[in-house]
Amino acid sequence: MDGVRTAELLTALSLATDLGQGQPMDWELRGCLVAMGLAGAIGMNEVDRRVLFDLALLRYIGCTSHAHEVSVAFGDEIGARRHFLGFDFADRRATGRAVVTMAGAGRSLPGRLATVVATLAAGTNPVREGFRASCEVADTFASRLGYPDPVRGALQFGFERWDGLGFPNGTSGEAIPLAMRVLHVAQDAEVFARVSLEHAVAMVIDRAGTMYDPAVARAFAAVAGDVFATLDGVDPWDAVLAAEPEPWRVIDPTRVDDALAVLADYADLKSPPRAGHSRAVAAVAAAAAREARLAEADVVAANRAALVHDLGVSGIANSIWDKPGPLTSAEWERVRLHPYLTERILSRSAALAALAPVAGAHHERRDGSGYHKGVALAGPAMAPAAKIVAAADCYVAMTEPRAHRSARAAGDAARELTSMVDHGLFEPDVAAAVLAAAGHRPTVRAAWPAGLTDREVEVLRLIVRGRTAKDVARELGISVKTVGSHVEHIYAKAGVSTRGAAALFAMQHSLV
Repeated sequence: MDGVRTAELLTALSLATDLGQGQPMDWELRGCLVAMGLAGAIGMNEVDRRVLFDLALLRYIGCTSHAHEVSVAFGDEIGARRHFLGFDFADRRATGRAVVTMAGAGRSLPGRLATVVATLAAGTNPVREGFRASCEVADTFASRLGYPDPVRGALQFGFERWDGLGFPNGTSGEAIPLAMRVLHVAQDAEVFARVSLEHAVAMVIDRAGTMYDPAVARAFAAVAGDVFATLDGVDPWDAVLAAEPEPWRVIDPTRVDDALAVLADYADLKSPPRAGHSRAVAAVAAAAAREARLAEADVVAANRAALVHDLGVSGIANSIWDKPGPLTSAEWERVRLHPYLTERILSRSAALAALAPVAGAHHERRDGSGYHKGVALAGPAMAPAAKIVAAADCYVAMTEPRAHRSARAAGDAARELTSMVDHGLFEPDVAAAVLAAAGHRPTVRAAWPAGLTDREVEVLRLIVRGRTAKDVARELGISVKTVGSHVEHIYAKAGVSTRGAAALFAMQHSLV
């Protein structure tokens, strides 16, 4: 991943943001293209064009920072954000109707009424604080990615309005940087244009002087047809990368992991119990890969795939992630989508595509019982890094709190992972490496030969010592019939038909 363009990482992240905003994937990319087209129409200089391009990919990068708070008020925060994108919060009647209609969704009637009353009483304060958080986090991410002060400064105006009724600071008029004023029009217009181009123009003109800079609004109306015509038949991904003003921003090869950590933190901010999850999985996965003596390329792949493995979480509502009780079958189906969304996001990027199959397999299992593909995560055909990341994710998640349960003690998590090995969910050597990396040495044995289970080995050890079926049943606390069934399975797996041959098999494989 030498010489990765910063824009390419952000185009990937923009797809996750689209999902979190309840928009079709490519919304931010299309909005970027509309903005750049509008910039040309108004004769924007090269410095402002550079800032505009960067802002188009960064404006919503802080959106996961207050997803939990939006969900507390509105339930499905993705649906709420879909409704409020381009919304006129200065229209008190429309805002009141939206609150009455949407607040407390999914709760009992008393709970819903209480949420509506509390939301109306709070007024715009929660909205202001939510946008403040988004701007603050976006600035931090931009700083970590190496963006200069003009870009970071402009991010503070992401949700302001021309008339000063925006958020979080009520800045008005030309005090809002020109690049952000153009972006306000462009991104909202892309949403409006899904109804029709005429509708988009009418909405922008209607809001000229209130939400939007009047001069920018008029310029948009004049060129909207030509600007949107350029979007027909183009791949927004390729077109956005081609539209980046030179010189391109490039991530130093030594800082690629730091940049991927931005994507990790973006994903983990969405739900409070998940804070730091991706970083923790990456740390365990990289250490486990070294413990397993994998090639350095596999160690790097495990670390990087783990950092980005949960990008798809952004596409699932917090009303599911933060639900304190059991999920419904429909909610589980939504959860099962998040590895798929991760894989699709990463697959779009030439720089990140190699990580897609590893990151997208983090809920697969050795026996094929996982998701989203339900493939068997076993054998030499499966990437070693994928096996490591899946086991690391499982272990780390058990040690973290979730809305429906408390964090498990490390020892309990280790025993559970060992049990999952016994049930065929992970390969023994993979789990052993993960547990060793997490500080558990040793807790997982190598797989028994011929696929024998723990119980079958116990029975084998007794029968090769001459115990009868009744003796075995008594010692293990099982029925004689069950002993007979175990013996049949042992003989079949070992390829023998007598006790003597079974004893030899046991000695050859150091089972006695």
